[in-house]
Amino acid sequence: MNLKIMKAKASKRVQRKRRIRAKISGSAAKPRVSIFRSNRYLSVQAVNDDAAVTLAASSTKPLGAKANKEGAAALAADFAGKLKAAGISEIFFDRNGYVYHGVVAAFADALRANEIKF
Repeated sequence: MNLKIMKAKASKRVQRKRRIRAKISGSAAKPRVSIFRSNRYLSVQAVNDDAAVTLAASSTKPLGAKANKEGAAALAADFAGKLKAAGISEIFFDRNGYVYHGVVAAFADALRANEIKF
C-alpha cells in the first residue's frame, strides 16, 4: 500500500477517535473500555477518566491468542473476569475509531455474553 494512503487512513481513524472521545467519558462506577487492535494482537483496558486511572487491562499476547474473532472472544472472557473481580458490571464501549465490525464487534458481543452491560 502506498505510504500516502496509509497516513491518510491513520489520520482518519484519529479523527474518528477524537469524535468518539468527545462524547463518552468513563467514571469509577461506569468506566470506559477502550480496545486497540494491531495486526498481531488485541488489547483492552477499562479507564476511569475522572481520576485518569486504568482499572483493568488485558491483551491477547499473554493468552497466546491471535487478533481474530476467536482471539477476541478469548480476550473478552478473560477481561470480563477481571471486570467482575473489580466489581464492574456496566461500561461505556470505546471502539477507538475502528469500524464496529469483525474483531471489534466479536469482542463486544463476547463481552455481552459474559454479562457485561453497555
